[in-house]
Amino acid sequence: MARKLHIVPPMLALAAAVLFDPLPAMTQAVQLVVVDVDAVARGYRVSQLEGKPVWNDQNQRVGSIDDIILGPDKRAIFAVLQVGGFLGVGGHLVAVPFDNLQTDRSDHKIVLPGATKDELKHLPEFNYS
Repeated sequence: MARKLHIVPPMLALAAAVLFDPLPAMTQAVQLVVVDVDAVARGYRVSQLEGKPVWNDQNQRVGSIDDIILGPDKRAIFAVLQVGGFLGVGGHLVAVPFDNLQTDRSDHKIVLPGATKDELKHLPEFNYS
């Protein structure tokens, strides 16, 4: 009795290989790096920054931190600030580079030098996608 030969389309074969191979050939080992854990511990936890007020250098409150976002390049960090509103309602969200914020552990204050509420409200509104 003759056996029937089954031809599998190339895309189906590739999909089956990816779905059923526990470690596809595309995986790559991650290079582990030893970090200074004491320096990391002196950093800022996002969970402790969320909701904190943001002041300008004239000691005026200009907003609060709504979120911290890591850019798609994984190098740029942005602070999403809520400007105006009350208890999270009616505020205008804007994104600023995290590096623009000055943080001081001694008085737990976050400062955005030169900012005013009006200037921040005129920045493009940030929307979560």
